[in-house]
Amino acid sequence: MCYTALAENGELQKRVTKAHMTLSRCVLCPQACGVDRLTGETGFCRAGRTVKVASFGPHYGEEPPLVGRGGSGAIFFAYCNLRCVFCQNYNISQIGEGSEMTTAELSRVMLGLQERGCENVNLVTPTHYVPQILEALRQAAERGLRIPLVYNCGSYECLETLLLLDGVIDIYLPDSKYSDAEKARRYSGVEDYPLYMFAALREMHRQVGDLQLDKRGVAVRGLMIRHLVLPGDIAGTAEVLRFIATELSRETYVNLMSQYYPAYQAQRIPEINRRPSGAELLRAAALAREWGLTRVEY
Repeated sequence: MCYTALAENGELQKRVTKAHMTLSRCVLCPQACGVDRLTGETGFCRAGRTVKVASFGPHYGEEPPLVGRGGSGAIFFAYCNLRCVFCQNYNISQIGEGSEMTTAELSRVMLGLQERGCENVNLVTPTHYVPQILEALRQAAERGLRIPLVYNCGSYECLETLLLLDGVIDIYLPDSKYSDAEKARRYSGVEDYPLYMFAALREMHRQVGDLQLDKRGVAVRGLMIRHLVLPGDIAGTAEVLRFIATELSRETYVNLMSQYYPAYQAQRIPEINRRPSGAELLRAAALAREWGLTRVEY
């Protein structure tokens, strides 16, 4: 895997050191809170010095190329740098359910997922814990971790943080939530989301390229983009798909997700207090075909 070479030549430790320096004035994500997490201060995401994990284990609900036979080895991190009013995992992302772990414990979790036959280590909502994850990965790689590393994020990312992950992450799995700034502000609390999302997708694709599968059809490297179809075209699906097709690659793996339902606070907001209609889902699929995208899951 990508990270093994970096662990062997000492580069991964250099990334660990550089990443940890950011914790004294946290600018890991575009929130750029500037808090000193090393002394217990917390910012927008509420993450502190140590990692907080809600759960971990084989997960069979991810995209088929990630699941294979052994399941995706998901580690669900507590907290988030977004405030999505319809979050289906709000108890983890907003309330922060979970238990704190040392980096040594996290490294043992990674190795345990490999021992259980998982196809990969799937880091779910990892952005605010990148320094700790890199340290845990270094320890795990030294002890024999060899399965692909998946970065499963909301796409509200800083390029500086993504550069720390260049050559470390095998598979990027970002959400592409909105193409409109006002919608992003209203439903996720961050007006500049599209700006950072599109830049992040470019950088992720530069690092890992289009999705590559092994002989079993299991993902080993590349970019996989998720786009949740929202009612009333709130997500701006046409612009998201245009960007992917024209500025990344028509062979980009795209999952047009249909499972939206009004969770968390969405029931209080009339325009998103319903599932997307069949017609809206069909329209999203038609747009993908119009833009010539060839690897789309519905």
